[in-house]
Amino acid sequence: MQFDLVITGGTIATASDTFAADIGITGGKIAALGTGLQGADTIDAAGKLVLPGGIEAHCHIAQESATGGMTADDYRSGSISAAFGGNSSFVPFAAQHRGMGVTETLDLYDSRAEGASVIDYGYHLIIADPTENALRDELPAAFARGVTSFKVFMTYDLMKIDDGQFLDILSTARDHGALTMVHAENSGIIRWITDRLMAGGHTAPRYHAISHPAAAEAEAINRAITLARFVDAPLMIVHVSTPEGADLVARARLEGAKIFGETCAQYLMLTRDDLDRPGMEGAKFMCSPPLRDRATQDALWRHLQVGTFSVFSSDHAPYRFDDSGKLAKGPDAPFKVIANGMPGIALRLPMLFSEGVAKGRLTINQFVALTATNQAKLFGMHPTKGTIAIGSDGDIAIWDPTKTRTVTLADQHDNMDYTPFEGMELTGWPVTVLSRGERIVDAGELVAKPGRGRFIKRAPADFTGYPGSHTPELDPTLNFGADIARGRRT
Repeated sequence: MQFDLVITGGTIATASDTFAADIGITGGKIAALGTGLQGADTIDAAGKLVLPGGIEAHCHIAQESATGGMTADDYRSGSISAAFGGNSSFVPFAAQHRGMGVTETLDLYDSRAEGASVIDYGYHLIIADPTENALRDELPAAFARGVTSFKVFMTYDLMKIDDGQFLDILSTARDHGALTMVHAENSGIIRWITDRLMAGGHTAPRYHAISHPAAAEAEAINRAITLARFVDAPLMIVHVSTPEGADLVARARLEGAKIFGETCAQYLMLTRDDLDRPGMEGAKFMCSPPLRDRATQDALWRHLQVGTFSVFSSDHAPYRFDDSGKLAKGPDAPFKVIANGMPGIALRLPMLFSEGVAKGRLTINQFVALTATNQAKLFGMHPTKGTIAIGSDGDIAIWDPTKTRTVTLADQHDNMDYTPFEGMELTGWPVTVLSRGERIVDAGELVAKPGRGRFIKRAPADFTGYPGSHTPELDPTLNFGADIARGRRT
């Protein structure tokens, strides 16, 4: 049998296995795994690792903030940067703001993505205005459209929801097999300490880390988990940045709750000392939750190693270091009005490979799970995406595990004017990236045209194997027949 493309001579690694085999791809799908396969086109992967293409499931692309700031990357530049970093698909956010409908929001992001992305894409829907119409009609319509995950905020005045709204969203998601994601920080704590810092004249970027204390994250994560368990809904805590928060996720998972955790590259590679740079340079390192300390890095690595975190993301939030981004409120703006976020979509995989696999902290199989397979399973793309198996899309990244590079801005291929990881020495890089059997990056060159990426209509996730929770007060057999969970009479 002749295949369209054969990848030969490499070592294949999935989330569970590592083995030597050729891969035959036809019609964009993996058609065979074996030896001696023949194809019209061949890639020699001798001495290389052949991995599922990465799935970046936490990034902000062509997205306005609630205060009107636009990220620097659109679906063209953002997808190109992702591809150079070993990713073959991504799931950015589609942000609803107050006064916008859900359908209106998704239509807007369709117009931004179509004809632009070089890799396949989906959306997580950010919900900031959970009206009755949104909950009753528009969210179910979004699920039918293939948007099966969304995000809520417990902080930021223009985005945050209250606990009752959170329960409404969790319940609606549960009923449709969707996964809710949450930015968990206690808004009151942050406001309280920020007001006191500002009153004392402590306005430099370094004080951003002080204004978002670990206690704010821990309290909000605990509350978010409690609410999710109350209605037995699946929940992912995004960008966990503290040992206390990670411990809460680990404990909930041990107890059988449908709770998932994510951490990000910046929390393992940088510290809050990076905010304490001369002038406004520290603004480049402002993100929320903020960077912590070395002891926190060590704790987060341990949680990554033992499985507390299901996914590892970049939280790519690109705001340039100029008046379009970080300095939009002036060259000496106080920390409280500086855009939060930093770029990193091209470095998520190389940094985790270098610091995790190359240094013996993670196996190659853990790397694949954390960067592709778990994302595919949790966000309704598996087994089409996130693995190397017969019938899966030919989404593949071929890595040179010994290649060393020094991080530079030019290598990011994004629309940013800085990288917070400049000068880092990393070992292990993707050299060829395929999407549906087509080369998109090869030998350091982009070979795909913008617009070839397709929207991924995602399925509900499968949460089989998680015992979940049972709340007696929501059980009609125990509360005199009141079907409180769904607001109905019985």
